[in-house]
Amino acid sequence: MSQQDILSTKKIATRFIHAGAEPDPSTGAIMTPIYQTSTYVQSAPGVHKGFEYARSQNPTRLALENAMAMIENGKFGLVFGSGVAATDAVIKLLKPGDQVIAANDMYGGTYRLFTKIFEKFGIRFSFVDTTHTANIESALTPNTKLIWIETPTNPLMNITDIAAVSAIAKKAGALLCVDNTFASPYLQNPLDLGADIVMHSSTKYLGGHSDVIQGALVMNDPALREQLYFIQKSCGAVPGPMDCFLVLRGIKTLHVRMKQHCENGAKIAQYLRNHPKVGKVFWCGFEDHHNHDIAKRQMRGFGGMMSFVMKDDSIENANRVLSSTKLFSLAESLGGVESLINHPASMTHASIPREERIKNGLVDGLIRLSVGIEDADDLIDDLAQAIG
Repeated sequence: MSQQDILSTKKIATRFIHAGAEPDPSTGAIMTPIYQTSTYVQSAPGVHKGFEYARSQNPTRLALENAMAMIENGKFGLVFGSGVAATDAVIKLLKPGDQVIAANDMYGGTYRLFTKIFEKFGIRFSFVDTTHTANIESALTPNTKLIWIETPTNPLMNITDIAAVSAIAKKAGALLCVDNTFASPYLQNPLDLGADIVMHSSTKYLGGHSDVIQGALVMNDPALREQLYFIQKSCGAVPGPMDCFLVLRGIKTLHVRMKQHCENGAKIAQYLRNHPKVGKVFWCGFEDHHNHDIAKRQMRGFGGMMSFVMKDDSIENANRVLSSTKLFSLAESLGGVESLINHPASMTHASIPREERIKNGLVDGLIRLSVGIEDADDLIDDLAQAIG
């Protein structure tokens, strides 16, 4: 019985710690070695030990790809140099004239990749509010080949019903790819709900320590895996072995970190909601959050990501808060052990035209938090002094 077969029967904490990790056969090392090599010696032309050239495959990377598949309840994993590189590989499955239906609330880098890079190659993108599945059905055409969703979304924390969208995609003969970065495999497993591909920016919760840039795809279909592996190998957007080692290490503590992210997130979301100077808090754990019932059904918790606007939602007031925190660091990215505060309009989502942002609810004064695993009371004190 393979390690994957054994671990598939174990609980989530056990799977995360042991996923992809087998003792090194030559030394017995319990941690996967960093195979810092560009090529591999062959005993005769075409006769090798499964590795030819490090762009095509690397043992450290292979261990991580196996781990990614295991923690997402998938069969195949592929890792890339960044989350955007993983997204790029999925779009390269398409051809000119194909249509992609995508969420209108999404990471700005994904929007930029879709509109500034791939539209000029003849791929059409339709951006709709995917929290209402009727919008997806209305956008379908005979050329729809891919539906791309985030749930929860970045940065408004909108929730889309993965199972319902999967049914729509299958009926239309389209692939469904879910960006699972905000939830992580600890909170949500889209393949179990019918998705064809799961994408992660492993930079975030999977790495967990703000020290690596990486992306990943997980799928079940062997033919789809071969297509994506061909793109990975041919285009070369692969991570180095040290980066793979860091994400392997991060996965081992994902479950304990996510528990604390969720606990802190709930406390801080409630604090912000009760603050007299805060206007609205976007966090999918609130019972009155749109599609909270779906979040509760498809997720195991609500995470540490949230956004809010002040009652005085001017850009000047937002900038004052953003520049006044001491524990929340003003920075892009998310999902690390340390708490971050972010201004989407000028940072992560600046590539989206302002009129599009405003139309979709991403106002200039929106503030995004990535709640870390520090003491929640200290984080609340920091927000209290910053808000004033």
